[in-house]
Amino acid sequence: MTKVYFQVNVPIRSSVQPGRYGLHVLTGPADSWSEALRIARETCDTAAAAQRAGFPIPRRRPDGWGARGLRPGWVFDWPAATVDAWEHDGMFRTGGSSPFRRDGYAW
Repeated sequence: MTKVYFQVNVPIRSSVQPGRYGLHVLTGPADSWSEALRIARETCDTAAAAQRAGFPIPRRRPDGWGARGLRPGWVFDWPAATVDAWEHDGMFRTGGSSPFRRDGYAW
């Protein structure tokens, strides 16, 4: 199956300063929206564990996913995450034709 580049948008909130909210964006290739969400969460969990243990956040994984810029004390709202396929003229696809797309809906 053709791998498509996905963008996973995860709402975040500060556990230290109530009222502060943001969005953490992760991107990378996947076969489907559900795989993109799974990989994004796995990537964040690995990075957060390294950060808590006092190690540097890992660089980009071999599959292209990475979780840079994690903020200590910020909580991810994974159930509210959205997934979108990037729609660029083939530049972000690996080995195939048109990507499938699902805009802005929580999966």
